[in-house]
Amino acid sequence: MNGPVSIEVLRQHLIDPEICIRCNTCEETCPVDAITHDDSNYVVKAEICNGCMACVPPCPTGAIDNWRTVLRADAYPVDEQFKWDVLPEQTTMAVAAVDETSNVDASDEASGIEVDTVRGSVVPPWSAAKPYVNLYTHKTPTTATVVGNYRLTDASTDSDIHHIVLDFGTMPFPVLEGQSIGILPPGASGDGRAHHARQYSIASPRDGERAGYNNVSLTVKRVSQQHGDTIDGVCSNYLCDLKKGDVVSVIGPFGGTFLMPNHPDSHLLMICTGTGSAPMRAMTEYRRRRRLKGATGKLMLFFGARTKEELPYFGPLTNLPKDFIDTNLAFSRTPGQPKRYVQDAMRERAVDVAQMLKDDNTHIYVCGLKGMEDGVLQALKEIGERHQLDWEVLWARLKREGRLHLETY
Repeated sequence: MNGPVSIEVLRQHLIDPEICIRCNTCEETCPVDAITHDDSNYVVKAEICNGCMACVPPCPTGAIDNWRTVLRADAYPVDEQFKWDVLPEQTTMAVAAVDETSNVDASDEASGIEVDTVRGSVVPPWSAAKPYVNLYTHKTPTTATVVGNYRLTDASTDSDIHHIVLDFGTMPFPVLEGQSIGILPPGASGDGRAHHARQYSIASPRDGERAGYNNVSLTVKRVSQQHGDTIDGVCSNYLCDLKKGDVVSVIGPFGGTFLMPNHPDSHLLMICTGTGSAPMRAMTEYRRRRRLKGATGKLMLFFGARTKEELPYFGPLTNLPKDFIDTNLAFSRTPGQPKRYVQDAMRERAVDVAQMLKDDNTHIYVCGLKGMEDGVLQALKEIGERHQLDWEVLWARLKREGRLHLETY
């Protein structure tokens, strides 16, 4: 008589190509290099993925959080995943095999989020409003009309950053500060496939760039070089060249964790560079409009750029009342001056930063180029430890309580 059948079943991790906006967050986050991509899709190597879930919380769209139960021998190879336009349906064969045998190796199933592999929070602040996500997708985008396109940086610099206002008219598009949207640029790539969406953080508060209007604003830098090569960014140039009245295709909104707290006694410690200022502007503007009498919440901003001429929103920032926001600017390429980065400015204000770190109402937001992340976390560690704070314990608490949010690219 034959013994029990042994069948290897895999809960295969897949990425939905319909929702994915190719932002590279998952590939950068994966600790075992199981995620890769080509010009079409981001995919997961079944033979490497260990189901640690580190890539799931940072994904802005939720495209990463997809699974199919398959026989291990029939796992979808990456070459096949690269060709997908949609995810395959769940087949019944592997599921039936699980039901019919009592000796199944299902040890590869993900068991939960390994928070220690993620450097920032995977949950929103407890008092944040509930966000809407993925209302519009690649297959069902909506449209918005350009009602404003203004250059923010001095024309004498090669840093061409624009403030772009998009109006959705009567089409519902609810957003919160800290969320992002995807823009679908017209045209196709070299292989004839339509361009994928590019992601941009929203720079306006939830009630609109103009209060009470169904519009959003974006902070977009024109890309003319990449890795030292001359190359025009497909979407950034498209957006920066838009005129009033032009219509753009939009998907989203995205993001369910990089959100601001709503309780009036919350403090915001905001650290950003360049166009990473977009969510900080949104949060600051929302708080400015809703300054509540008796509220004790503080705003502290560290904002870096190469020069003041290349700093978006420089004028409006310097005009904000000092009793409303504590603004600290850092410039790394001012002629005749030593290089100064946001982490240097943070160390100069170590006493005040430490005071915020000690307060359980403080929420920290970091947004900008990926290269700033290590320096900012190191500065927070040094400041904390210099003021009798156990950084490792505090760091774990900040992540667990939804009070440390990192969005770098």
